[in-house]
Amino acid sequence: MEAYEKIKKTRQSGRATSVDYINGIFEEFTELHGDRRFADDHAVLAGIATLNGVPVTVIGIEKGKNIQERMERNFGCVSPEGYRKALRLMKQAEKFGRPVICIVDTQGAYAGAGAEERGAGAAIAENLYEMMTLRTPIISLMIGEGGSGGALALAVADRVWMLENAYYSVVSPEACASILYKDAGKAPEAAEHLRLMANDLYGFGIVEKVIPEPESFTDAEGTKHFFHQLRRDLSREIKHLSHMSRDTLLSERYEKYRKIGRYESDTAPTPAKARRVFFGRK
Repeated sequence: MEAYEKIKKTRQSGRATSVDYINGIFEEFTELHGDRRFADDHAVLAGIATLNGVPVTVIGIEKGKNIQERMERNFGCVSPEGYRKALRLMKQAEKFGRPVICIVDTQGAYAGAGAEERGAGAAIAENLYEMMTLRTPIISLMIGEGGSGGALALAVADRVWMLENAYYSVVSPEACASILYKDAGKAPEAAEHLRLMANDLYGFGIVEKVIPEPESFTDAEGTKHFFHQLRRDLSREIKHLSHMSRDTLLSERYEKYRKIGRYESDTAPTPAKARRVFFGRK
């Protein structure tokens, strides 16, 4: 399947959203609200849950399923208060020793005048800064669209996993085509050049796992099996990360991001090469 066809699949109605992942994977979810500064952003669904009995903090970007929900959730475009709410809960998780699991699905942060007035850029930057040194394990799941800083603000993590049809990019194919070709209709061509799909990013060493999707999220049995497998994988990875010392956890997180973009040649690396090259050393 070509890149743009996969991207269109991530945008289809009926695809599982963050609320489905929360209900399908976690137990005893309790939602928490507000950034304690301005408002509660409904594009961010966040709270405390348990994962196979282990307390965790879950933060998801929720698009909604119908037009009314999507308007209430601002189509998954997060405002500054949403990122501040997420950071508030991350710092709370650090205080109480809870791992953090982020679920990312957004075309990008909200870019309206109000967001700029309330410091959208600063809110995203603060999340990046704080997540790099958060002294608790972080896993981010890319379940659909991963647009620019709006996605990155919840994806500075020890492990970034992507569904096979998800994408993660500094710009959408349509915006890229409009900028480079002055023609949004060339989005399929732009998508191929952006190298934004899960397998591409795995090859670059940016994500650690590509997750196979069910044939259709409308298939109840297939979706149930998918969530069961994902719950098991998340539980195993959280257990592994939690057994690491906090200094080792932060050191490996730092190295993970420092090595991105450093390769032995100008050609794109293979997955194995991407994992073994760091600061020019094998």
